[in-house]
Amino acid sequence: MKTTRTATIEKYGPEIELMVRHARKWLSEADPSPSEEEILCKCEDMFFGSDVSRSTGPGETVIIIDSMNRRLSSRYGILTELLDDPSINEIMVNGPGSIYVEKERKLIRVDDAFTSCTELEELIRMFASDVHREINEANPIVDARLPSGYRVNGVLKNVALNGPILTIRKFREKEIEMDELVSCSSITRECADDLAALVKSGYNIFISGGTSSGKTTFLNALTEYIGPQERVITIEDSAELVISHIENKVQLECRAANSIGKGEVSMTHLIRTSLRMRPDRIIVGEVRGKEVIDMIQAMNTGHDGSMSTGHGNSIKGMLNRLETMYLSDSQVSLSSVRNQIANAIDIFVHLRRDAKGRRRVMEVAEMTGFDGNEYKLNYLYKTGADEALMPTGNGLLDRERLIRSGCGCMLTGAAITDAEGIRA
Repeated sequence: MKTTRTATIEKYGPEIELMVRHARKWLSEADPSPSEEEILCKCEDMFFGSDVSRSTGPGETVIIIDSMNRRLSSRYGILTELLDDPSINEIMVNGPGSIYVEKERKLIRVDDAFTSCTELEELIRMFASDVHREINEANPIVDARLPSGYRVNGVLKNVALNGPILTIRKFREKEIEMDELVSCSSITRECADDLAALVKSGYNIFISGGTSSGKTTFLNALTEYIGPQERVITIEDSAELVISHIENKVQLECRAANSIGKGEVSMTHLIRTSLRMRPDRIIVGEVRGKEVIDMIQAMNTGHDGSMSTGHGNSIKGMLNRLETMYLSDSQVSLSSVRNQIANAIDIFVHLRRDAKGRRRVMEVAEMTGFDGNEYKLNYLYKTGADEALMPTGNGLLDRERLIRSGCGCMLTGAAITDAEGIRA
């Protein structure tokens, strides 16, 4: 059953929309700009001067006036409070009458609604215009990063059956650190220390996981172990990584084509360009398609310590997806693709978001090669029946970079041992 505010706005949506439209005209012509109190008074005057005031009860009256005021008082209308709430990680609008948020690891339905599909689509267009993107019936999808760092995805109603769809992912201004992930049980201290040593030593790392499993957050946490003297190139579809401790860095972001199909800058273009920028490490935010070919080539051509992420249900599932993405734009044999992947990526980390909303590391494995039939994986950490992440007891087989960097003696976890199986 729908809650009071949602039901009221849906019932009087056209009337609210009409009054707000007239009030915005007054607002644009006012000089000087009205104060918050004057805007509220205008909302009250318009409501009590309208026919709708004769058919509403006290509760509905308060909701309608407040609804008008919130739409007029801020640029993003009814979403402003949700955007300003630091405890909300994600806002999901599934049509004008269905708003959800992720808060404290739980999905919560918000007792609020847009007056119509038109109002919601106007807000989506506003978000797009803030970053000079176009969205219309010919190009009904927009994916953009706002100046605030929020990631916005909007879909118009001509391709979304239940009305316009708006999803806003909020990111922290300050990067999350590995210690914080340890404290919230996303990873054990033992595993975090081992991964830190692997990053410092220049092992190529790939992070897999499902949607909203924390891949980008975890990737950002791993970057804190990159030496501040290194030159790092980050490549993302929408820039989300925050690497504040490195001065010698280049941040590249993809660009969509304009309304006539010109000006697109794809991730493939950026990865190829990055190779000419003398990178020590290349960090690719997420691979989704043919750019995987260039990422694998980059990892195979001396850029040790590169990192990336991708969608997958497990480490083996991610390997299958990498193969599929690679073969979608290449004519080489499957065996050759598997050899290249095996030679490029040293360490896989898989994350999962569980039923309680917790984002956790589920398994860590070392890629040790390809035997002609299947990949050879050396699992270093796995999650047991009690969902606790535990070392498998297997030692890291490829220790050359670890020894060369002098990080072997820094390890405190149980996954990385010397050649005789003795703790380094």
